Amino acid sequence: MDREQNLSRFLQSDGRTVILPIDHGTIIPVPGLHPNELIERLNPVVDGYVVNLGVAMTAGDLLDDKGVCLRTDCYKPAYGDNLDEGSYRLYGADEALTVGANAMMNMLYSHHQNESSITREVAELISESLETDIPVILEALPFSIGRPDDYTVENIGFTVRAAAELGADIVKTAYPTNGSVEEFREIVDSCFVPVIVLGGAAMGDDAALLGMVKNAIDAGAAGIAVGRNVFEHPNPLQIATALHAIVHDDASVESALKHVS
Repeated sequence: MDREQNLSRFLQSDGRTVILPIDHGTIIPVPGLHPNELIERLNPVVDGYVVNLGVAMTAGDLLDDKGVCLRTDCYKPAYGDNLDEGSYRLYGADEALTVGANAMMNMLYSHHQNESSITREVAELISESLETDIPVILEALPFSIGRPDDYTVENIGFTVRAAAELGADIVKTAYPTNGSVEEFREIVDSCFVPVIVLGGAAMGDDAALLGMVKNAIDAGAAGIAVGRNVFEHPNPLQIATALHAIVHDDASVESALKHVS
């Protein structure tokens, strides 16, 4: 596939996408998460998946008509006495080609203590992308993952633009903490590639999750990459259906909530 064909596995005819990241098994405990069963259940309302190499190798036919994004790094927050290494690359285009992936995803942490090595690894990945036509989705976050106090409008705006400037095909980022639709629209408008929003830690609040996604879509986001708020939900199919309705059908939050019992 060429680059546009690969991207079209994620971005549908309306230019939007619903991506389910299930790459958390190397980061946090995920008891009860059975990737193949989850993929089979959610395929009707999900456009693509972010997976680690092991899942990409074993999911087989379940992923045939879906966008497959290979996670190329491991992103580890500080744990106990372990240092915060941020993100470090494990794989690249060779592995993506082997498993038939349509994209690769890597972290980009601006202002992180290891920013120099992370940025160089991102640049190397993008160079491989240019040689193989496998797009890169950069997960662009200030400082590190799970730091909502640092996800200000200013910090998110800088990091999103930096990811695009480095050559990302799609930028995945957090919705700015306490940011307005107008403020996020300015970030999206200043980025010359599609921007999608992540869900972060499970909220336990369907209305809040759907409201955040609705605000992002209203601001011009091209879609979502929501993982834990789906697979840790009491009914993953229902909440994924609600998210699909907002992204692809421009449903209101009130209408989307009807899909969740």
